[in-house]
Amino acid sequence: MLRQYELVERVKAYDPDADEAMLNRAYVYTVQKHGTQKRASGDPYFSHPVEVAGLMTDLKLDQETIVTALLHDTVEDTLATIDDIQRNFGPDVARLVDGVTKLSKIEQMPENERAAENLRKFLLAMSEDLRVLLVKLADRLHNMRTLHFISKPEKRQRIARETMDIYAPLAERVGMYEYMREMQLLAFEQLEPLAYATITGRLAQIRSEEGGQVDEIAYRMKQVLADAGLQVEVSGREKHPYSIWRKMAERHVNFEQITDIMAFRILTDSEEDCYRALGVLHRNWPMIPGRFKDYISTPKSNGYRSLHTALVYRNSMRAEVQIRTHEMHRTNEFGLAAHWAYKQGGTTPDGQVGWLRDLIEVLDQAQDAEELLENAKLAIYQDRIFAFTPKGALYQLPKGATPVDFAFAVHTDLGAQAVGAKINGRHMPLRTPLANGDVVEIIKGNDSEPQLSWLSFVATAKARASIRRFVRLREREEAIETGEDLYESIIARMPGKVGKKALNAALKRLDMADADTLMHAIGEARISEREVMEALVPGSAAELPDDSFWQAPERRVRIRGLTRGSEFELAECCHPVPGDRIVGIRDGKIVNVHTIDCLTLAKESGEDWIDLSWDPRTDGATGRLKVILYNRPGTLAEMTGIFAANHVNISHLALQSRDERFGHYIVDIEVRDLAHLTRNISALRASDAVAQAERI
Repeated sequence: MLRQYELVERVKAYDPDADEAMLNRAYVYTVQKHGTQKRASGDPYFSHPVEVAGLMTDLKLDQETIVTALLHDTVEDTLATIDDIQRNFGPDVARLVDGVTKLSKIEQMPENERAAENLRKFLLAMSEDLRVLLVKLADRLHNMRTLHFISKPEKRQRIARETMDIYAPLAERVGMYEYMREMQLLAFEQLEPLAYATITGRLAQIRSEEGGQVDEIAYRMKQVLADAGLQVEVSGREKHPYSIWRKMAERHVNFEQITDIMAFRILTDSEEDCYRALGVLHRNWPMIPGRFKDYISTPKSNGYRSLHTALVYRNSMRAEVQIRTHEMHRTNEFGLAAHWAYKQGGTTPDGQVGWLRDLIEVLDQAQDAEELLENAKLAIYQDRIFAFTPKGALYQLPKGATPVDFAFAVHTDLGAQAVGAKINGRHMPLRTPLANGDVVEIIKGNDSEPQLSWLSFVATAKARASIRRFVRLREREEAIETGEDLYESIIARMPGKVGKKALNAALKRLDMADADTLMHAIGEARISEREVMEALVPGSAAELPDDSFWQAPERRVRIRGLTRGSEFELAECCHPVPGDRIVGIRDGKIVNVHTIDCLTLAKESGEDWIDLSWDPRTDGATGRLKVILYNRPGTLAEMTGIFAANHVNISHLALQSRDERFGHYIVDIEVRDLAHLTRNISALRASDAVAQAERI
């Protein structure tokens, strides 16, 4: 652990004007506040914030960031408050500490809501000042380094999964690859211990068997480049174990089939030397087609710049090579943090990088925790491609992005009005995946609107959130129109005339903001006719008989993704049940709901599919089975007994055919969901009375 004077000396080494007294106060404050608290390792708790501050000095960050690192756990884990922090260290430090602190009430929320709310607060704080993210990433990195001291395996797994899903990708998005790689390695060790041990063991074996082969290749590359007049630094290493494991999973191959486990980095003095070095390497060793990437002319959205290529060295040995300048290397390893080092000006970062602006817009449009997490992951995690407008403006999009994603990336209004697209001058469907370097022209219509079916193919969080927001607004408008019609029928049956004064009084009694809110509630059947009458004229509903009120029938099956009032039917060809992935096909005024793997869908173009999902309030549906029973006494009774034991009602039973050995039956059963249906099929297959049971 860094001692107090050592931490101060580190900061003063790159920032001679740093407030030494403030740094000392912060160090003493965190030691006093954490007091006798211990970490799982047995170390004093204050050793953690001190080490996090040490990581910040490695990045040469300003004194406010160092002080924030020292204080980042005091509000969460001690009696200190944000007001205390502000009084002792100023408003800027207090704001940064507040951004990093996890509020205690978040910990009481259900898992998905807590994660969503935590992420929401974190990203909003990050949008104001990205130093919040730098401290949080250092905090998580040090926690991962000491994760093995936690005794409960499930807790280690939870923290490792959160690191892999949230913090490692965030580190990548701001270009902090050193942090990303170490987080992934430590999380991989916890999440896949057997795979981790196998891969690290094989790498150690290769290292011992092949001796200094990596050093030999690096020396040979440096020699070839020196002969061409280039003074460079060359370093080599085996690939990251997690990177190898992910490649094995993606390609469905074993370790022995991975041929490019060695990677080399070449550092030059200038950008021109990068391209010269690339030419020298390609003249001396064959390059692997399709593996060259130029991130110098087209940098990644996090500022990453480098040339990537892959070579066949000898005996079919493959090696990946990265070529960059020394300055590019520093930026690539520490990302945006490198730009904010004190020596580069000491200006306060505003955090408003382009991808973060889009992410904040998504936060504002998310309806619930699940949607927030989905959109945030889409915005953070995916690999990128580059596409251009006809005028040459460059946009970075995730792999799999379509012209709809491109249109929303240019402007939300353009996405909403898109009716077609030209890709490289040719008219193409809106669901066409874009490739690197495509020139995309969006064709728009003044009266067009986003389509719900677009959700089945868009790849960006911004497009998905904008479409969902528009659909929600359209559904609200339709519900208001329905509510207005019902309201007119309600007041027509009331004994006296109902005017605006009575409506305003009703809004107050019902605690509703305006007439649209009331009409929306009526249209969605969230308020009864009797309640509306009583609110308009107290006592009026008592004068009417009960049978004069229309009651909306309860629907057993509810589907999300349809505009209000749309009629739907569960398709007879596949009999979907809750738990199945479903899509809709419009047939006139009726939408037929199919499972995603229904053979009927193969006959459709896909353009008319409607992306649907089950409403959680759905209490079941009918599944259809084909059951073959042995033709002997009691088998039919045994089958029905199995259904009874599994709390299933038979709605239809038909004998298709019977011969000397078997009876073939079609059975419709009412089940709660897919899991319930699957359990019944498993129970049938386990019975001696049943020769075969399958869903149809």
